[in-house]
Amino acid sequence: MAAVAPTVPVKRRRRRQRESDTVTVGRSTAGTVLANASAVVFIVLMAFPVYWVLNTAFKPSPEILQFNPTLIPHSPTFDNFTSAFNAPYFKQDLINSVLITLGAVVGAIVVGFLAALAIARFKFYGRKAIILVILGVQMVPLVALLIPLFLMMQRANLTKSLPGIVIVYIVLILPYTIWTLRGFIAGIPRELDEAALIDGCTRAQVFWRIILPLTGPGLVATSVFGFIQAWNEFIIINTFNDQAQQNLMAWLLQNQTQRGTFWGPLMAGSILTAIPVVIFFLIIQRNIATGLTAGAVKG
Repeated sequence: MAAVAPTVPVKRRRRRQRESDTVTVGRSTAGTVLANASAVVFIVLMAFPVYWVLNTAFKPSPEILQFNPTLIPHSPTFDNFTSAFNAPYFKQDLINSVLITLGAVVGAIVVGFLAALAIARFKFYGRKAIILVILGVQMVPLVALLIPLFLMMQRANLTKSLPGIVIVYIVLILPYTIWTLRGFIAGIPRELDEAALIDGCTRAQVFWRIILPLTGPGLVATSVFGFIQAWNEFIIINTFNDQAQQNLMAWLLQNQTQRGTFWGPLMAGSILTAIPVVIFFLIIQRNIATGLTAGAVKG
């Protein structure tokens, strides 16, 4: 039987479909090109300040202060790094930064994990109010808390001391830590706890063998947040403590004097200050995405 040729309306519909597909492909390609171009421009704008810090850190002082800036140092030097490393209080403030950051992160994780466990696993009077308070505290600007915190710490004789700063940082990191870990713990089925108890585990064993391992990504996410917050904090420690009890962020202010700003050591010091954060981020980068998203599934 001979094949029947398609009618004229069918041919028209096919032709219109091909034209529509061509227009759709063209729009999709144009949108992709536009999105990629916008991404490249955004990356360049964000990366250029970082590059300029590196560029200035390796320039000698006369080249930094010349009228026409150069994108590449003509005579690279490590003198700025040497000056920053051998500057007064640098080594002491570096030790202070490490101690303060570790103390704040460990303290916030321990206290925040126990608080999140209580909120997620137990029902008690005022539980919802505590959750609302945790959310509300995160919305308060840090500057608004500066004077009340200073007066409280001064009455407790904890100003001009590292323990006082560690306590303040723990309090500032706690709301985010509790809220994030609460989502992780709430996402762990209660049936796992009940099955472990039936098998003969104690409450402590359920905590160590089930809840704690399953909240590992959340602990990573909160530790990253706490590390960055404690390491980069400037306003509180510069207000509460003197130079001998400050961190590297406050030390950078020493490069600005009445005679001017020492741009070379300042940029070199900024790089030395950022290196620990970058190293910490690279070590645990594989767990960051999981830690930031898994806790938002339930809770």
